[in-house]
Amino acid sequence: MLVAYLTHPYALKHEMGSHHPECPDRVRVVDDYLRAQGLLDFMREEIAAAAPPHTILRAHTREMVDSIERMAPQQGYCGIDGDTTMNPYTLLAAQHSAGAAVKAVDLVCAGDAPRAFCNIRPPGHHAERHRAMGFCFFNNAAIAVLHAIQAHGLERVLLVDFDVHHGNGTEEILADQCDARRVLMVSTFQHHLYPGTGDVPMAANMVNVPLPAYSRGDAMRAAVLDRWLPAIDDFAPQLVVISAGFDAHREDDLASLGWVDADYRWLTQQLVAVADKHCRGRIVSLLEGGYHLPALARSVGEHVKVLIGAD
Repeated sequence: MLVAYLTHPYALKHEMGSHHPECPDRVRVVDDYLRAQGLLDFMREEIAAAAPPHTILRAHTREMVDSIERMAPQQGYCGIDGDTTMNPYTLLAAQHSAGAAVKAVDLVCAGDAPRAFCNIRPPGHHAERHRAMGFCFFNNAAIAVLHAIQAHGLERVLLVDFDVHHGNGTEEILADQCDARRVLMVSTFQHHLYPGTGDVPMAANMVNVPLPAYSRGDAMRAAVLDRWLPAIDDFAPQLVVISAGFDAHREDDLASLGWVDADYRWLTQQLVAVADKHCRGRIVSLLEGGYHLPALARSVGEHVKVLIGAD
């Protein structure tokens, strides 16, 4: 079976202004790179449909979803916060990104694909249960986790977030919504970077490892080996969901960590080994951040090579 590759055309239509770093080219350069490297020849391509409303409502309140729908503009832009703006395609893009997460879980849990990578935007991990924020509208990762539990009956789902920014929304939703025995969240992020949260975990099933600014991949590797892996082995997940942000790269100007392409390859190797050990290799990976386009494309390429077994 081939690893699934999911995307959607609205990812290229949602945009927040001509100079905004969370831009359509992020998805485009990833797709171009994977095609140029021949990696998509070894993947099953899927176009994501919009998420059914009830799947989004597992993670978000009806009031929050209704508010986003009301604010969706017919033309021009509508601001959500200082960093986050809607254009006429944003709502559709957010619904289809959540739909990619749901479809990926369905494919992997049904045994129709061993793993899945979703090349999607807008990202999701800052979106909280009650509000959109930080480039994010619907929390794709939390929606995926809750779908795996509630639609597929999984008892233990691991959420891994290696974006350079703390996944405050994912942590808030999963801490609030899930029995701690059913979800484990492990994350690294740059200490004191936006949104300034994460130093104190919201629940006992959260393993947060803030990394100092200007630290490099060796700090991340120590966090994985010393903090993540013991907790993961104790938890023994049945599915791994990844919030795959690539903005800790040393070439990315939105943060100050010093990871390189090989760090993303090593990290993905650890996660594949975990999945092979505990859950028959099942992984759903969702694109989050990453704003230096060449570094993003290369790093995703390293991530995907490992997911498809081509590393």
